[in-house]
Amino acid sequence: MRPSRFAVPLLLALVPVLVPAQGRQLTDADYARAVKFLPQNTEPLVDHDVQKATWLDDTHFWYRDHDAAGDHFMEMHAAAGKAAPAFDQAKLAAALGNASGKPLDAKKFPRAFDFRVLPDGKLDVTLGETVYRCDLSGKGVCTDRAKLLKTGSEPGVLSPDGKLEAFVRNWNLWMRDVATGKETQLTSDGVKDYGYATDNAGWVHSDGAIVKWSPDSKKIATYRQDQRGIAEMYTVRIGVGHSKLDAWPYPLPGDRKVFMIEPVVIDVATHRLVRLKMAPEQRLSTLCDDIDCRDDGHWSDVKWAPDNKTFAIVSTSRDRQHETFRIANAETGDVRSAFEFTARDYYESGHGRVNWQYLPEKDQAIWPSEQTDWANLYLYDLKTGRRLRVITTGEGNVAEVLHLDRATRTLWFVGVGRTGGVNPYYRQFFKVDIDTGKTTLLTPEDADHGIEMSPDGKYFVDAYSTPTTPPVTVLRASDDGHVIATVAKADIARLKAAGWVPPIPITVKARDGRTTLYGMMFKPTNFDPAKKYPIVDYVYPGPQTGSVRGRSFLASRGDNQSLAELGFIVVAIDGMGTPWRSRSFHHYWYGNMGDNTLPDQVAGIKQLAQRYPWIDLTRVGIWGHSGGGNATADAMFRYPDFFKVGWAESGNHDNRNYENDWGEKYQGLLVTHKDGTTNDDNQANQLIAKNLKGRLMLVHGAIDDNVPISNTYLVVDALIKANKDFDMLILPNQHHGYGDDTPYVTRRRWDYFVKYLAGDTPPHEYALPPQPK
Repeated sequence: MRPSRFAVPLLLALVPVLVPAQGRQLTDADYARAVKFLPQNTEPLVDHDVQKATWLDDTHFWYRDHDAAGDHFMEMHAAAGKAAPAFDQAKLAAALGNASGKPLDAKKFPRAFDFRVLPDGKLDVTLGETVYRCDLSGKGVCTDRAKLLKTGSEPGVLSPDGKLEAFVRNWNLWMRDVATGKETQLTSDGVKDYGYATDNAGWVHSDGAIVKWSPDSKKIATYRQDQRGIAEMYTVRIGVGHSKLDAWPYPLPGDRKVFMIEPVVIDVATHRLVRLKMAPEQRLSTLCDDIDCRDDGHWSDVKWAPDNKTFAIVSTSRDRQHETFRIANAETGDVRSAFEFTARDYYESGHGRVNWQYLPEKDQAIWPSEQTDWANLYLYDLKTGRRLRVITTGEGNVAEVLHLDRATRTLWFVGVGRTGGVNPYYRQFFKVDIDTGKTTLLTPEDADHGIEMSPDGKYFVDAYSTPTTPPVTVLRASDDGHVIATVAKADIARLKAAGWVPPIPITVKARDGRTTLYGMMFKPTNFDPAKKYPIVDYVYPGPQTGSVRGRSFLASRGDNQSLAELGFIVVAIDGMGTPWRSRSFHHYWYGNMGDNTLPDQVAGIKQLAQRYPWIDLTRVGIWGHSGGGNATADAMFRYPDFFKVGWAESGNHDNRNYENDWGEKYQGLLVTHKDGTTNDDNQANQLIAKNLKGRLMLVHGAIDDNVPISNTYLVVDALIKANKDFDMLILPNQHHGYGDDTPYVTRRRWDYFVKYLAGDTPPHEYALPPQPK
């Protein structure tokens, strides 16, 4: 995000409640101690924390190691289990610095760094949004690839053989030769709002392409997207002189016109375009709120046959309840419907990845469903459309299918909740025989396992950890999970020396008094059990994720520990309605998004206060961002006698003002009754804003192109009409994330809880360090 010199936050205090602070005076030193526990300060203190590996080919992967001396980029040969430097870091840093005009520290590469090795040994290095072609032979030279090859700089989707990129230019699909830069136009009839491969839908409006390459890199499955006549969303960027208006298609729940796509297949050699013989369908996914669920430019619900002749495509109804599994002939465009599936509430094909599989060699498909209350896999006959057998059984979910071996008919998947006695959120890795259902656990350690599998499925990198124990990263064989080599063992000695303490895993009972909920608690490092502490609830209600931020090791979970340092107990609880558990748990408040897990938050905090006498139940605060901002305002309105202070950032306070494929999935299609009320009224914060009693801050980026600022203004308008005191902070020229304004917003939030919840006085205008790049 490009910073603006006009991005100065505007504070509007509307009818302020003047409550003088009481208690202690916090100092700059107190805030400096809190700053120590922000992620940018704790993460560098964890040595050998390798939780991500990137496979270069079937037998080599690279990873970034780190210790007190800095970053070390390593490449491991899987068969040998040996690692060596991936490249000459000093030479590459110097060459990139010369090319970009910005010096680069050889021991501290930016986070937004990636590379791949070309057949001639050169590197294509991605640094931020720019791709550099680097030759490290001799002195080492890097050049902006677009300038070197005299090509455009549009982001491309790489073909399986690594030789071609597909990209969008002027509403048409193009192809670029990676080695030479030669560009070829593949379609010519694309026009504004009716173009090819467009990654543009509601909150997503990028310049990237969405395609699915055939395995032989000779064909591309994509679509022509019709967004003509769709109502627009607007933002206004300010500066000296005329403001800049941005407008783009953004359908809302109930809108008649929504994004429609017309699937096509393009032969990259002949440029022949085949339109599939099927009606235009909605631009929806079996899993996420985009059709590229991995954010990698690939159409998630299209899967090619190994012989490149056919592919499967799954179509989703607007209410997200009905799926149609279709087979398309890439040569003729003929399409047949193999089977249909209807789910209660809404259908999801996985947890993090689209899991259905196409097995054309046997005219079969693997289909995930939650029909037993858990996400399991089933084998279907594509000739009859009938279910043949159950592949996986029992409690726990198949979260992500990572590999399918068609020859042995073996499938590898990440599962949760499938092993008794293990935290139900811990990811584990399994393989299953498709025909017998025999399932083997490959990662037996009682921990959360992050898996990166080799393209051929013979190896996988396993980084396992818990929220309180640092990761061990190993290379394993996929046949039985045995360890081939240890990649890294994290060392937190320097982190502990800086005063770090781990979060405290907690369990409480849900609103029903029976269901166990899992969460995290953060206490000040100078905790005094004789004191009474106000408690702050960090909330994200889902339904696509929760409050805890995963179960792997993190040196910091946001700024939870930092806030605790200022004299608070901070908690994060994954309530009912969040994912990874059973279908009934996840769908608990389908059609009632105003629930926002709040009954569970209240029940959990009350139990913690009974368990720990140092929690002051008379001083409860809550905060969150996006869905968490919505939940925060909701909490202040629905439970005004329980939550005393709330900080609501960028909330989707009424999902009728958010993109249609979100609310229509989790709330149901919009229905307006004869009296003018709707089925969406139960989630509209402005309708209950009159109940506010405590102190509420509403924050929003003025050019938020994800959750439009109108969501916050609806609540503001209702609060004014109800004659309620509240605070508001609008960030000019900032989006859904706050960019360079983040430190300011964070400091203001700390001040807000210190002053109004703890009754203390914050230091005057303490300056947090700039946001790391």
